[in-house]
Amino acid sequence: MTSSNSATSQPSYAELAALPSYAARSVPAAFEDVNGHLNIRHYVGISSEGLDESLVECGIPQKWPTVAGSGVFTAEHHMSYLDELRTGDKISVRVRLVGRSERAVHVLVYLLDDTHERLSYVMEEIFLHVSMETRRTAPWPADVAAKLDERVAEHQALGFDSPVSGSMALR
Repeated sequence: MTSSNSATSQPSYAELAALPSYAARSVPAAFEDVNGHLNIRHYVGISSEGLDESLVECGIPQKWPTVAGSGVFTAEHHMSYLDELRTGDKISVRVRLVGRSERAVHVLVYLLDDTHERLSYVMEEIFLHVSMETRRTAPWPADVAAKLDERVAEHQALGFDSPVSGSMALR
């Protein structure tokens, strides 16, 4: 867990809860680790699932590699654990796009504890558009780039800041 100073520099639960919800569920007992809270792999997995769900609205469907020959690969992560999640807690994912370049997107993915109305986890990520034929990065298709740009502008206009780690940036 991080200090309370880190938690206060993040957006509030209410600010994040106003964003669309993805991957909402209760924490199942099977996801608990020996410490009695959600295992680390599930923080990452649930957050990634929520991010994937949100990208459908940007023209990136789950089956993009098979229907369009394009894929999304993760290049970097920075993870911050702010509060533990326990079995039975209701959770949801919220996504904020920070920026886009010709071949990459910078995003913040928030895992909310809806039971206790607090932010539990932040996953900052850079992901890349990849041609599945060449397995190399490629420019975003024009329609997807336009939707990503719209979402970035929408998220920049939110009435709250979302600090980034400073450990990664678009190139």
